[in-house]
Amino acid sequence: MKQSSGLHAAIILDGNGRWAERRGLPRSLGHEAGGRAVERVVEAAPAAGIGVLTLYAFSSDNWSRPMPEVTALMRLLRTYLRSERERAVANGVVVEVIGRRDRLPAGVVREITRTESATAGGTKLRLRLAVDYSARDAILRAALRCASLERPPDRSSFEQLIAQVDQGRSALPVPPVDLLIRTGGEQRLSDFLLWECAYAELFFRDTMWPDFSVRELHDILAEYHRRQRRFGGVTAPQAARTRLTLSR
Repeated sequence: MKQSSGLHAAIILDGNGRWAERRGLPRSLGHEAGGRAVERVVEAAPAAGIGVLTLYAFSSDNWSRPMPEVTALMRLLRTYLRSERERAVANGVVVEVIGRRDRLPAGVVREITRTESATAGGTKLRLRLAVDYSARDAILRAALRCASLERPPDRSSFEQLIAQVDQGRSALPVPPVDLLIRTGGEQRLSDFLLWECAYAELFFRDTMWPDFSVRELHDILAEYHRRQRRFGGVTAPQAARTRLTLSR
């Protein structure tokens, strides 16, 4: 597999349960509708200029939800991996799962392994599903691994180490997140890719995830391209004005 070019977009898929409740439906049907939204966005991502797409599917904190909902989510994940595997191969999508696997049901782990193996040759899109994922846990485990090294790593090495903790079987480095989208009206990161999002552009939308459309994705990307990303520096005109002031 070659590294996909393009932006790294990350999405917190929020609002599935509330979407269902507002319609008088079981929360599980909201998660199923959210799965269809995932299919839309994954299909549209390469043409939209996205090379890496990381989706927050199940956080480590989600284990505290009612057991029937957790069971439904695990069943949906297993079904998604199984049903989308062939389409991912046909469309050049590499599927990776990041996060812990020791607490996942055995059937889910088997489908993860099969899907990662089957899609490893894709070049159009790198799709990363965060399952039983905690950014703080990933950073902690990377730091503990660093403590066992003979010499402390530099920043670049530490970034690679964090990525290796949770990036599944891929040997490719994970680029920093360029833009992060959260649906559902909440405005927080919820322990998602904290290190990788250090300079990400943040977009919070009231749209519930099942209603998220390709059009809304394009609108966000258009806004992203209008923003100036300075990474702690200044733009060229600002830098020129600063030099002029100092020279006086």
